[in-house]
Amino acid sequence: MRDQDIDAAIAAEERELLRQIGEEPGYLTQVGSLFGGSLGWTSAVVLAAQTLMFFAGVYAAWRFFAATETLEALHWGFPAMTLIIVATIFKAAMLPVLHIQRVLRVLARLGVGATR
Repeated sequence: MRDQDIDAAIAAEERELLRQIGEEPGYLTQVGSLFGGSLGWTSAVVLAAQTLMFFAGVYAAWRFFAATETLEALHWGFPAMTLIIVATIFKAAMLPVLHIQRVLRVLARLGVGATR
């Protein structure tokens, strides 16, 4: 066989593999998949807690900036800072789960290993 024939055969095989694999789902579809499966309820609880902490932190920050005395500012400032930081940590805790699902999806497409 000539090199051109081999290159053409490899290119055709690669096109067929890529067609079978398909496209990666969109980001919002991937985020929505966090709430499915047997542990989807934990993601929902974390999202609800994160949302409540964020809005409570924003309210406390608003009261902090509206405070006229130092003690009142401290009373609202520390909870505002803590709530917003913890809400951010909760949000960041969801990213590894999203990445793991992406890796499992790719492995399933390639037919490697057992999938859940």
